[in-house]
Formats: sequence, structure tokens, C-alpha cells
Amino acid sequence: MYLLINTLSSFIQIYTILLIIRVLLTWFPNINWYNQPFTTLSQITDPYLNLFRSIIPPLGGIDFSAMLAILLLQIVGGGLQSI
Repeated sequence: MYLLINTLSSFIQIYTILLIIRVLLTWFPNINWYNQPFTTLSQITDPYLNLFRSIIPPLGGIDFSAMLAILLLQIVGGGLQSI
């Protein structure tokens, strides 16, 4: 059981880092998302982010859904570590 929880916790930490990288890269408008490694990063992170984008649309050109997505991952990861 400990191995499963530890693995899930590690996965959540890695996925959170990937989400943060994805969000930071959106600040650079000259990035071509059709080139590698950006395509892979987008394919990994966009399905999860799209869940939150359907709940919270961009307001004034700012996408707040990423903050909610990262916050939820942090809550789940903290809950797993406390078990």
C-alpha cells in the first residue's frame, strides 16, 4: 500500500511541475506548439487543463483554470502524503 501511495504522490509532483512549465511557456508568444518537445508537453497537460477550462473560461485574456488545476493536484498530493 505504501508503494502505491508513494508512486501516486511522486506522479502528482512530476505532473504539477509539467503543468507549471506549460503555464510558464505560454508567456512566450513565439513558441511554436507544433514542434517538439512542446507538442508532447501540450498533449500531456492539455486534457487535464481542458477539464478546468470548461469550468472557468479565460477572463480578460488570463487563464485562471491552470491555477485551479494545480491547486487541486496539490490538495490531492497533500492528502496522499498524510495517509
